[in-house]
Amino acid sequence: MSNRKVEVKGYKAYVCRQGDSFDLLAAQAYGTETMAHVIAQENPDYIDVLLFDGGETIRLPLVETVETPDTLPPWRR
Repeated sequence: MSNRKVEVKGYKAYVCRQGDSFDLLAAQAYGTETMAHVIAQENPDYIDVLLFDGGETIRLPLVETVETPDTLPPWRR
């Protein structure tokens, strides 16, 4: 999924728990930590946070994978 393009369809408010990180949230929300940048980009105020203290409200993007010619397998192009 990391080499595929994603389209943000909306957002969900998420209240962070102590110890949460962008990669942990991405793994829980999207099934892979390689999507952490999608969450980080939508939360620029927290871009430098490695581990959340807990209680911070962030925007969790609701995404859809978009198939493009460069991400489709050769037999589907």
